[in-house]
Amino acid sequence: MKPVPRKTAPPRDQKAKRETSAGGVVFRRDGARTLVLLIRDAHRSWGFPKGHVEAGEAFPEAAVREVREETGLDHLDVVAEVCSIDWRFRFRGKLIHKTCHFFALETPDRRTKPQRAEGIIACRWVTIEQGQRMLTHENAREVLAAAGALVLGPVT
Repeated sequence: MKPVPRKTAPPRDQKAKRETSAGGVVFRRDGARTLVLLIRDAHRSWGFPKGHVEAGEAFPEAAVREVREETGLDHLDVVAEVCSIDWRFRFRGKLIHKTCHFFALETPDRRTKPQRAEGIIACRWVTIEQGQRMLTHENAREVLAAAGALVLGPVT
């Protein structure tokens, strides 16, 4: 899976615990418009549904499972691999180096059900342009741009 292009490589740190996740950039057609699904977490950040890959699980399967769990969407078709991103953060005093593999997923479903038990407080269908403004993190905006190019074709 191709990584999102970066200006500089992230620093290597042998002490960081490595984690792997998979997630989905979920699209649905609404007439002539293409909408994308964003979720809002307990930290009030807008992003994409994603989560840990379970033992023996392929990345696309993990992405579909996580999207189903976090959004309540049932009908999800994997359209394409989008990209992988990685970042570092601290959780309970430990340094984590996370890699997340994203897939473009398409659904005909409109109705969502945020997984409140996991801290998902909202799901919202938006245009790609709205998504670019709403997403909290720059790497998520890069993922949306890559997914949009795959689903809609290059912007001219």
